[in-house]
Amino acid sequence: MAGGHGKIGLRLLRLLHQNGHRGRGLIRHEDQIAALRSAGAEPALVDLEDVSVPDLAIAIQGARAVVFAAGAGSGSGEERKWTMDYGGAVKLIEAAHHEGIRRYVIVSAMGAADPEAAGASEGFAVYLQAKHDADEKLRQSGLDYTIVRPGMLTDDEGTGRVSVGQRLDRGQVPRDDVAEVLFTVLAADNAIGKDFDLVSGDAPVEEAVASL
Repeated sequence: MAGGHGKIGLRLLRLLHQNGHRGRGLIRHEDQIAALRSAGAEPALVDLEDVSVPDLAIAIQGARAVVFAAGAGSGSGEERKWTMDYGGAVKLIEAAHHEGIRRYVIVSAMGAADPEAAGASEGFAVYLQAKHDADEKLRQSGLDYTIVRPGMLTDDEGTGRVSVGQRLDRGQVPRDDVAEVLFTVLAADNAIGKDFDLVSGDAPVEEAVASL
């Protein structure tokens, strides 16, 4: 998965390991290796902004699915939002094609489905547009995609209960619950070809994903 050392990425890799799956996390720095190994994941040193598609394809060889959970992060400039949030996602699409990996799950953002209607500030509007364009590239890729658009992310303990839908009111969601949704989506054939907003709610995660 891209963004292996991120707060969502580490949670998902830990879930994969706990449930008997092998996860591989793409990371930028050697000092992140220990955290991935502690999560039970295999680290792969890859800088998405600089790596070529053939080298990225080597890094994901043997995977049955890819997850894009990387991002430029808060405080980054507009250029990096395009090179990472858009460019990194597109590179991973191309690498997945190269390796014949069909399943691709992307972590987008609430509001990215229609950035102009989101009414975001200038900097955040660029972020939403980059996410939107990456999502559209994925839709057009021919891959078995799922687009997950979480609301405001928190580090609160997960509840295991969420709300999913095409256009939900803005809200928050713990990263724990986002990771659980991603884990569940990866094994859910009914989630292929779907996109949805995600916030905290009343439905257990498996029930919410089954409703897609």
